[in-house]
Amino acid sequence: MSQDLVAYGKALDARTAALFKAAPGPMRAFHQLVAEATKDGVLDAKIKELMALAISVSLRCEGCIVYHTRAAFEKGASREEVVETIAVAVEMGGGPAAVYGGQALAAYDQHAR
Repeated sequence: MSQDLVAYGKALDARTAALFKAAPGPMRAFHQLVAEATKDGVLDAKIKELMALAISVSLRCEGCIVYHTRAAFEKGASREEVVETIAVAVEMGGGPAAVYGGQALAAYDQHAR
């Protein structure tokens, strides 16, 4: 994963925008799914982003980690909430999740600068 995780996120956004342009129908449908799944409900949007972050870490998806860390930060997640989220992901994902959890924490810290 790139050291500049904020820049990595911007590059990810650009690649995703290109995919939206190339496949607008499926990507609009995916965007609608994301919007519906992450909006406030019984669980608020911040909690849902923290859940997505935990899954991202346990699955070891670098782009997902950067995306959901940024989204959790933007929805007001504290560093402490991110750390607890990472701890749960490590519980479920073992040693590899600990490595990716460190990357998630670095991404949060870069967004918080």
